[in-house]
Amino acid sequence: MAYALEIKEVHKTFNSGTINEKIALYGLNLNLEEGDFVTIIGGNGAGKSTMLNAIAGVWPIDKGSIIIGGQDVTSLPEHKRAKFLGRVFQDPMTGTAATMSIEENMALAARRGKRRTLKWGVTKAEREQFKEQLKTLDLGLEDRLTSKVGLLSGGQRQAVTLLMASLQKPQLLLLDEHTAALDPKTAAKVLALSDKIIAEHQLTALMVTHNMKDAIAHGNRLIMMHEGRVIYDVRGEEKKQLKVSDLLAKFEEVSGSEFANDRMMLS
Repeated sequence: MAYALEIKEVHKTFNSGTINEKIALYGLNLNLEEGDFVTIIGGNGAGKSTMLNAIAGVWPIDKGSIIIGGQDVTSLPEHKRAKFLGRVFQDPMTGTAATMSIEENMALAARRGKRRTLKWGVTKAEREQFKEQLKTLDLGLEDRLTSKVGLLSGGQRQAVTLLMASLQKPQLLLLDEHTAALDPKTAAKVLALSDKIIAEHQLTALMVTHNMKDAIAHGNRLIMMHEGRVIYDVRGEEKKQLKVSDLLAKFEEVSGSEFANDRMMLS
């Protein structure tokens, strides 16, 4: 059976051999099945974002392999992996071009990986399609196609970025604390939207979050990371029954230390 994602024995150390040496991933193993929506929690420096960067090819890994949809992408540079991936970052300013309009941003996303032609400009058919897609966000943005993205609120911008990341139905959607910079009400709306987009497009997704309640409430599977590896992996009914206190207890049991300063991070 081909997995949607296979991470095999991945190691990554930054500033190797210097006083600032930091082991970020330590023999990381993870397999995702098609349609898995996995939430990822762990303390500061557990390797959560490093894992997403390793998948996206932001820099080469030291050892191990990364396979997306049966294709080994370990040696592929970031721009060549982009066709497999959709990604939404923590900062609402990342992932969109602020000085371009909503429709221009969406057109760029819709044409990603396709042959570029000299003809630029949003077609009438595309405009209609974007309107329909924006309507699903329920934010009134379908009437603001020509507005510059820089004028949108953080929540609106993350909603548009989510839409853009899923336009081409990526093999893997990476959500890197994509609601951390938003107020609770807006964050809840963007999370509900994430659920909807992942379900409708039947996407395989990885979501890093610092919020344990969100990690339990969303997705069909939860993993906890510590010191660059997965220390806990739970899914289905067992995941649904979890409480925050269970996760804290699990962390203490597996890591042999209590959350200490990370406890705040994972409130």
